Amino acid sequence: MTVKAESKTYVNYINGEWKSSSTNEVQASINPGNKNEIVGYASKSTKKDLDQAVTSAKKAQIAWRKLSAPARGEYLYKVANVLEARLEEVAETMTREMGKTLQEAKGETARGVAILRYYAGEGMRKVGDVIPSTDSEAFMFTSRVPLGVVGVITPWNFPVAIPIWKVAPALVYGNTVVLKPATETAVTAAKVIECFHEAGMPAGVINMVTGSGAIIGQGIIDHPDINGITFTGSDSVGKRVGQGALARGAKYQLEMGGKNPVIVAEDADLDLAVEATINGGLRSTGQKCTATSRVIIQSSVYNVFKEKLLAKVKEIKVGEGLKSDTWMGPCSSESQLITVLDYIEKGKAEGAVLLYGGSKCEAIGLENGFYVQPTVFENVTSNMTIAQEEIFGPVLALMEVETMEEALTVANDVEFGLSASIFTTNIQKMLSFINEMEAGLVRINAESAGVELQAPFGGMKKSSSLSREQGQAAIEFFTNIKTVFVKG
Repeated sequence: MTVKAESKTYVNYINGEWKSSSTNEVQASINPGNKNEIVGYASKSTKKDLDQAVTSAKKAQIAWRKLSAPARGEYLYKVANVLEARLEEVAETMTREMGKTLQEAKGETARGVAILRYYAGEGMRKVGDVIPSTDSEAFMFTSRVPLGVVGVITPWNFPVAIPIWKVAPALVYGNTVVLKPATETAVTAAKVIECFHEAGMPAGVINMVTGSGAIIGQGIIDHPDINGITFTGSDSVGKRVGQGALARGAKYQLEMGGKNPVIVAEDADLDLAVEATINGGLRSTGQKCTATSRVIIQSSVYNVFKEKLLAKVKEIKVGEGLKSDTWMGPCSSESQLITVLDYIEKGKAEGAVLLYGGSKCEAIGLENGFYVQPTVFENVTSNMTIAQEEIFGPVLALMEVETMEEALTVANDVEFGLSASIFTTNIQKMLSFINEMEAGLVRINAESAGVELQAPFGGMKKSSSLSREQGQAAIEFFTNIKTVFVKG
């Protein structure tokens, strides 16, 4: 395995200092576009390292919560400026470490900057209400107080945006943070933490500990001094987070899987629907929790839509994310590639018809990466595995229906309820979709994978613990309400 000269070790960040793990063990982060390139090394930490981080965060929280919210927001403004200045560097690291195209990585990093500035401004908003008391000589009001120390467990698919949209509100509302990033993108996470350090964040307010989910993730779940846990990841791990937090009385927030549908009505703008389906389902190699997975099409336009879709999919250029002509990069890891290929085989075995793709890319220049072809199935029914389980890869399942009523029934016939979209020019169909779709995010004539940072985000059914992230809704998780009764 070739090690580039610039490959370095990124250690934990605890109490304002960069610290090696107690064992000094490290783990290599591999470029999924070229498995022979090591992007960097990250610490393989122990519970001892986590304990140090939590102790640091708990101590720092005493002074941090006493700062005014506007003062805390000023720190976030400074971090945003540093991240903006380092946008190219952070985005390139992201592309090398998890594979998404450089254009997408730049967009995500810019979104991180915007999130920081948004929550910096939240420090100027109200944190309570005056409530009439039945006692005419009393004054009653509510205030919001921080949870304390918040454990943040984040996935590899959005290694800048997701940590920031959890960390920024946690901090501005007066909490301190211990971040456990995904091991696959620990180098990118370290680059983000460097921005907090460079901005002069007080020691202990934000800490990062890298390592396995079994040790560091479970340690966060079990730690008695962590007052809240915010998690984004798989359904199976999310259940463990929720159960563990509940057992010891910690507050928890879970954002998990999706099996997101797009409905294409017979009156839809088919060119718009095709473009949005491809972007929503295949951008980032389908590795988004909001990615389009099921495409439910009315039979009268099914064949025309299918041909338009296939023509566009066949034009997709798969390649290394840093190359300017690449449209779709690799899967994030070899294990993810294997997972996607396994689901494709299940689709074929259960009777779905493979229209395009379905294999590992073997083209010259791609042999050392974890590349898979964009894949399209048809004749998919709701009882098939590829119509029920989250694949997290560039696989589209076409499902033909006769009526809008049938389309909505099929769309809701999964255990998840994260996002969904419909393409139609009919107002009544739009309203029926809005009212009947069991999803936390519904979009009309737009791809399923879009969410704006100022709006609440979260799912229904097994996609979420039913709390909401982002926007002003974030205050609901990261604070508790205190009711105050004053009588002279």
